[in-house]
Amino acid sequence: KTTFLNIAKKYADCAIREVGDKPGQVMVVPGHQIAEMALSKLYVVTGEKKYLDFAKLLLDKRGYTEHKDEYSQSHKGVLVQDEAVGHAVRAAYMYSGMADVAALTGDKAYINAIDKIWENIVTKKLYLTGGIGATSNGEAFGKNYELPNMSAYCETCAAIGNVYLNYRLFLLHGDAKYYDVLERTLYNGLISGVSLDGGGFFYPNPLESIGQHQRQPWFGCACCPSNICRFIPSVPGYIYAIHNSDVYVNLFMSDHANLTVDNKAVSLEQSTNYPWNGDVSIAVNPKNKQNFNLKIRIPGWVRGQVVPGNLYSYSDRKSLSYSVKVNGQPATSTIEKGYFSINRIWKKGDKVEIHFDMEPRTVKAHPLVEADRGKVAVERGPIVYCAEWPDNDFSVLNTILGKKPTFTVEQKPDLLKGITELKTDAQILSYNQQGSIDVKNVKLTLIPYYAWAHRGSGEMAVWLPNELSASRPLSQPTAASESKVDASHRVKAIAAINDGLTPKDENDRSIPYYHWWPKAGTTEWISYTFTSEKTIDHSTVYWFDDAPWGGCRIPKAWKIYYTDASGNWIPVENTSDYRVEKGIGNEVNFKPVTTKALKLEVQLPEGFASGIYEWAVE
Repeated sequence: KTTFLNIAKKYADCAIREVGDKPGQVMVVPGHQIAEMALSKLYVVTGEKKYLDFAKLLLDKRGYTEHKDEYSQSHKGVLVQDEAVGHAVRAAYMYSGMADVAALTGDKAYINAIDKIWENIVTKKLYLTGGIGATSNGEAFGKNYELPNMSAYCETCAAIGNVYLNYRLFLLHGDAKYYDVLERTLYNGLISGVSLDGGGFFYPNPLESIGQHQRQPWFGCACCPSNICRFIPSVPGYIYAIHNSDVYVNLFMSDHANLTVDNKAVSLEQSTNYPWNGDVSIAVNPKNKQNFNLKIRIPGWVRGQVVPGNLYSYSDRKSLSYSVKVNGQPATSTIEKGYFSINRIWKKGDKVEIHFDMEPRTVKAHPLVEADRGKVAVERGPIVYCAEWPDNDFSVLNTILGKKPTFTVEQKPDLLKGITELKTDAQILSYNQQGSIDVKNVKLTLIPYYAWAHRGSGEMAVWLPNELSASRPLSQPTAASESKVDASHRVKAIAAINDGLTPKDENDRSIPYYHWWPKAGTTEWISYTFTSEKTIDHSTVYWFDDAPWGGCRIPKAWKIYYTDASGNWIPVENTSDYRVEKGIGNEVNFKPVTTKALKLEVQLPEGFASGIYEWAVE
């Protein structure tokens, strides 16, 4: 049936008629890119070149209409852009459309432009999990090497867009490096966006948490759930690719595929438990004897390359091996563009056996990635691991690994729908009353990152310190840290208010924060109820402000109250001003009060919310 195709054509024909630079038309470009991909696909399906021409027109004119901003990648022409900027989902969709146009037209300017942008992403802006988009401020890419962990945005839709882009660049160039990025994204930063039962979703996918993150059944802006539901059924289409007499095996998963190679029928059937082990068997069954080239991707993680470029590298100096057999006999081949090629006359019953060594590996980031300095992450095969609270009866955020950690590997078929678990020796650090650091030896358990946040809210970390300079020893308790916290806006991020973490500057997104968004211009509050009566004479607040794109600004005013013996809220008599400065601690001094509770009252600015990194009370 062509019912939906006809609807798509009518819609596209309407856009072509109304949008353009001819008399009677208006020249505008999409506010949220994706039409470029759809038009390219419509051209492939129908063969009508007007759809491809229109896709190219929308890209050609971007940056040259009245609407210009980095947020929507319209700050300059697409052919002169060489850095990924702005809203990460819009960007990934636009870059995918550019790759489509580049491949379908052969336009070298488009090929060069999209290659430069991809290079910028994978060498400076890609998370280890394959996620993209560093900041919630505009749901956007950050600066080069700006890859915070706890505040990482890594929208689920952006991960899907990253798969779209790398798939198209593979089709354009035939290089396995694009599938290395695609596989990393697929197994980590993409499927983390949906719960194991399919009923909960992450919008952002952070790499660290104190418990403020939890999957939700739906969102007001419900792009991620619907996108996941559309993407997952399409995964089988990413396993193989065919170009003339070349058959590419790009992903490893049990499947049965009926392909057409040089107009002849070929059946392939994979049997494997990948990614939990590296054994893959492929039954090759052409309808009749046939000569073709079977090109097997040898993943970058096997060849000692985390991702293309030097953004990440293995720090353990291990060397993994692989083997390929045909009908039980070793096969030999040089690796070209990441592929092991077997050219032969295939017949029914032929069998290819592949073995990839799988060992836990430690990964380090480029030294310019400030958030990951002095830390390592752990991988096994294509799977990125994390430490999460249910498996460890101590604070994982106060953990430090040794310089050369060793790991035990254990299959857990009944845990989290079946996972491979890793264990290693580690230490917990804490400050004692003298201000020096106490050390306790522990056994640290790691699980696949995609499977976190299924057993309640708590701490999680992908990047773990292995240098003291990057560690976070547990602080001595304070009146604030031991308090019961309440607020006028009860959300998970309330835990950030008294976690002891203060920002290094006004733009610090590496630590959690609390905010009252989407409230605006109202009077809000936070309260501390102490474990016992305390005498307090000062307090410090670190304000959160995400200007210019975000919805939080420093407050219009604030006050502190205490409870008297009757439980009434009484304003303190301040002896210094209530300051509202960004990037520093705003300390207020007041006459001593002995009380069981304090309240911070905040007047939000007109049209905006406010937020807090930390409210310190000692």
